[in-house]
Amino acid sequence: MGVKALLIACVILAGTGSSKRVVTVQSGPLIRTEGSHVTIWCNVTGYKEGVEQDFEWSMYLHTAPDREIRIISTSQPNYAYSVYAQRVNRKEIYVERLTGDSALLHISKLEAKDQGQFECYTPNTDGHYLGSYSAKTNLTVIPDTLTVTSAGQTLSKVEGDTLQLACEVSRQTPQHTHLSVGWYLRSPNHSAPPQDLVTLSRDFVLRAGAPYKQRFNTGDLRLDKTSSATYKLTIYKLQPAEQGLIYCEAAEWIQDPDRSWYAMTRKQSEKTSVKVQPTDRDFSIQVNTDRRAYSSGETLELRCSIDAQNIQDRYFSVSWVFSSSPVALVGPSSVPVLSGDYVRREAAGQLTVRKESPSIHLLKLRWLRPEDTGKYICRVTERERMPSGDFIDRSKRSRNVQISVQPLRTNISVSLTANSSEVPEGDPVQLVCSVRGAMATAGALSVLWQWTDRQGAAPAQDVAAVDREGTVRPGPSALPADEGEYRCTVAEWLQSPDGTWENIGEKTAVTAIEVKAVESSFFVSASSRTPSVTYGDSFDLQCIVKPRYNPRVPSTVTWRFQPRDEAGGRGEFRDLVTLTREGTLQWGEQLQGLGSRASIDKSPTNSNLRLRVNRAGRRDAGTYQCSAQLWRRNYDSTWTKVTNRTSNLLGINVLKPVSKLRVQKANQSVWLVEDGRVRVNCSVAAQTSPDSQHTVLWYARKNEEQPDDAPELLLKINHNSAFEYGAYAEEERLKSRVQSERLSPGLYGLTLHRAEAGDSGLYFCLVQEWLLDPDGVWYQLSQDASGLTQVVVRQPEIRLQVEETESNMTVKEAESFRLGCSVTSQSSRDSRFSVSWYVVRPRDGEGEEGEEGEEGEEGEEGARECLFSIGHDAVFGNGNCSPAEDPGPDSRLQFERTTSDLYTLTIQRARPRDAGNYYCHVEEWLLNPRNAWYRLATNNSGVTIINVLEQVSSLQSIVCSNDSLFYFVFFYPFPIFGILLIAVLLVRYKARSSSKNQEGKNGAPLLWIKEPHINYSPTCLEPPALSLHPGSVE
Repeated sequence: MGVKALLIACVILAGTGSSKRVVTVQSGPLIRTEGSHVTIWCNVTGYKEGVEQDFEWSMYLHTAPDREIRIISTSQPNYAYSVYAQRVNRKEIYVERLTGDSALLHISKLEAKDQGQFECYTPNTDGHYLGSYSAKTNLTVIPDTLTVTSAGQTLSKVEGDTLQLACEVSRQTPQHTHLSVGWYLRSPNHSAPPQDLVTLSRDFVLRAGAPYKQRFNTGDLRLDKTSSATYKLTIYKLQPAEQGLIYCEAAEWIQDPDRSWYAMTRKQSEKTSVKVQPTDRDFSIQVNTDRRAYSSGETLELRCSIDAQNIQDRYFSVSWVFSSSPVALVGPSSVPVLSGDYVRREAAGQLTVRKESPSIHLLKLRWLRPEDTGKYICRVTERERMPSGDFIDRSKRSRNVQISVQPLRTNISVSLTANSSEVPEGDPVQLVCSVRGAMATAGALSVLWQWTDRQGAAPAQDVAAVDREGTVRPGPSALPADEGEYRCTVAEWLQSPDGTWENIGEKTAVTAIEVKAVESSFFVSASSRTPSVTYGDSFDLQCIVKPRYNPRVPSTVTWRFQPRDEAGGRGEFRDLVTLTREGTLQWGEQLQGLGSRASIDKSPTNSNLRLRVNRAGRRDAGTYQCSAQLWRRNYDSTWTKVTNRTSNLLGINVLKPVSKLRVQKANQSVWLVEDGRVRVNCSVAAQTSPDSQHTVLWYARKNEEQPDDAPELLLKINHNSAFEYGAYAEEERLKSRVQSERLSPGLYGLTLHRAEAGDSGLYFCLVQEWLLDPDGVWYQLSQDASGLTQVVVRQPEIRLQVEETESNMTVKEAESFRLGCSVTSQSSRDSRFSVSWYVVRPRDGEGEEGEEGEEGEEGEEGARECLFSIGHDAVFGNGNCSPAEDPGPDSRLQFERTTSDLYTLTIQRARPRDAGNYYCHVEEWLLNPRNAWYRLATNNSGVTIINVLEQVSSLQSIVCSNDSLFYFVFFYPFPIFGILLIAVLLVRYKARSSSKNQEGKNGAPLLWIKEPHINYSPTCLEPPALSLHPGSVE
């Protein structure tokens, strides 16, 4: 402990420099149960890269916080004190190294005495002390009180029965912990891992295992908590696949300070053995094959799988059918019976039919032919003996398996290579014909060599041949001139089972051979060991001339240079230095100071010429080339230039200094609400030279889901302090809101005022480093990008709520009813609302006659109709729908807004067709920083059911409501009755006069007519009744 204190004191006395080395350990306190397996991680950062770090673990008891107890070290084998030495030697305590700077302390079986403060210390590896070298965390050990109890038993069930098992889970932990309980099924022979039946997670979420999700959803699988500690498993409709060992497992979880959950202990109950007797006698079949497409000569394997219960005690017969033709029948005795041509193919070893297992039957066809293309079917018949002694057969057939067999074609590839395409005159021609892709077993090859002249005027001549048995048949003698075109033709042969050979294809390869003249072997090459140098360094250029003929023929060698212009283009070549055939040097005219910095070395044979350039500068960068001329001395002592050769182009780059520019890469996130201010920093951590200048470009990438999209340039600050906006800032109108500044040397800031949701995205800076070259010209040395700053500008939280209470109202026809719409909660105090009322009318509603032209015709049940809308700008009809009824003085709709959050709509003079379900639709609108309104949220109110009672029609109402009928009943009868009365009186008067005349004549009384009897009601309810009765004899 004293050494560590001394190290910390040295770090404090080192000065005011910033801390570099940081050791972090898992935050505590960590609460673990006694006897459990515990891990504690430890990381170190800020050290010199490339050095593996060591870790030393110690602990301090709470009763003696100043006394160190060493546990384990990665560098010292005998580091532990005696209290932990035995556990370390038994590997009960060990350190797992995750990476070079990260390790994990393991305590396999935690003991109560392990409670205390654990310290992770990392020895110094940097040569100086700077930073922190240790970190501590607290470990609390509590008793393991978790108990899981379920009585083990053996149960025998029948398929379809119900299974119920109970499990008691309890714990006495004083800390706040969660429990997870699950039921698991393991096969009796432990051949497969246990399967999850159903589990209750620590978050109280009930989940079923993948194979049992369907049964869980249908209610056949349940997990019920019947008491505070009892968990009951219920399985309805048991299936044979669910037999095995069923047990209960529980785990106790605690949440660590880092918000992660840790399972302190996990226990299982005793296992219950469940056997399920199947009751199903059905079976299913399936035909499997590796593939459907084959080539001639390949082997086809078809397997017919039978899926049935107790298959060993049942009898099945399997028949194979090909395109409606029987192939073979395999009975319960497993003896195949073949049909047709398949008997011969089986005798020739081309067909195999056998029973591989009680549930799998094999059909194998060797040496497939195109005639084997078609549909293959497996038909399975089960014969079962009934209690009566009779046999019944149940048959099933598989699906058609379509097999295609393609004729065999050769897959060989032939390549023809020569020792050289240009052979010196008189040398032998060596050709190699390579064949790839030939069949390794049943195939054979034959080869034919042919030659033709270059013009192709003469027919091809056979040079040699090799037949498929390997016999060489030499062709005609080679022509004197070997120059020409050589052809290699390879044929592939396949031997069928009957011993005949079939040519399945041939391939040809061609190559041309040219005989070189003497001067054709003359060539020049250029090379350099330092194609890239830095300002002020030297580089060498080597020119190699290799004449492959008489070395007494001299040559002239010249080094040429092509400089690069300022725009990166290439100028013209100019001669630097020439070594003549006599061995003298001639320097060029346009050297630009190269003559004082260049030197020439030549070999005694004049074959190699090395050019060395010292103190390279920017103007020395370019393309270098070596050219050579071959001269031949004539008989008259004159010289003749035979040929001219140039070497490859040799590019020399004079590089800028190695950049040390480094920009901070830390990523960060900024979350804010609209109309706030965003601040992003760009820090240059290191640069190449104190005289470096920076150009800072700010970029934004708005689409975070498409990282490959090019970022948009916001603005740019050049190294000469020139300022310019990017196209994106112009398009998004950011010029008035974006601000950039240099906060300090190497620190730049970007501020975005009045942020809005569209400003969300990833922001970063690109820093370019500029330096002065020796000629006094600024050049860009390098560039580096910063880390990403994720900016999330959120809209206000949606809190819109509308009263959702449903109501039922009954009104009489012609009365008014009121619909309310109450906004109980809003997202912002500046919110405005757009309110619309809708009605959903019933399918068969009764309406008044003559209303066919009115709006809101009834449609299908559930179709809604817009009644009224008012926008957030308080304009009627400017909401989210167009009302069917136009507003006006004759409108039956009356809108009121009694308070800021209460809207009402009154419908006057109710009609029967007004019956239906009414609700209001509310939209919440806010003003964004650009002074544009946008819709934030929507919500619907509860439904108000309106019933309209129709008025019952009576005789009085019918008469009084119709003007024509009213006049016909109460006005027209009076003049008609008057005319009738006058006519009656007139008839009576004439009758009396006539009776008097007759009485005077005959002396007898006359018949007379009584006065008409008129019944009249002065009301408008009944028409008057007129009765005329004939008189009687008096």
